[in-house]
Amino acid sequence: MAARWAGLVRAAVLMGADLHAAEDLAQAALVDCHRRWGRVQLAQDSAAYVHRILINRMRASRRRRWRSEVPTDPATQRDLQATLSAGGDVAESVSVAHGVREALAGLPLAQRQVVVLRHFCDLSEQQTADVLDVAPGTVKSRLSRAMTALAADPRLVPLRTEAER
Repeated sequence: MAARWAGLVRAAVLMGADLHAAEDLAQAALVDCHRRWGRVQLAQDSAAYVHRILINRMRASRRRRWRSEVPTDPATQRDLQATLSAGGDVAESVSVAHGVREALAGLPLAQRQVVVLRHFCDLSEQQTADVLDVAPGTVKSRLSRAMTALAADPRLVPLRTEAER
């Protein structure tokens, strides 16, 4: 559970949940895994199984809540401490993180889920397809469209210019 916690929280945040909701979703997903431990052990891919539970929890929470206002999520103390201890520039780190979150939020949910599962959770195409209950070809096409949109997103210009150096 400790090994999966940070990755599940990060995945939920990148899929659009605020930090506190992401922590609640990760906790609920891990509780569900504990309750269904026999099924988790029998699953062909436990990582995909856990991420599927997380996504199902997110879908269920979105259906129940009123979402007309979306608060902005300032950088957490943990993020700031990690940046400071690594000797990095806090302002730049927060700016880049904010730009990535905004760019991901601009994608349709299906594309955002594919990007997060493939690139941030390091799931394979097949694992991602299993989690989202779609064909692997659908994962490829959604990822292609999402990456095209992200490449054109002006909020990610600082990342592109830094990568070109």
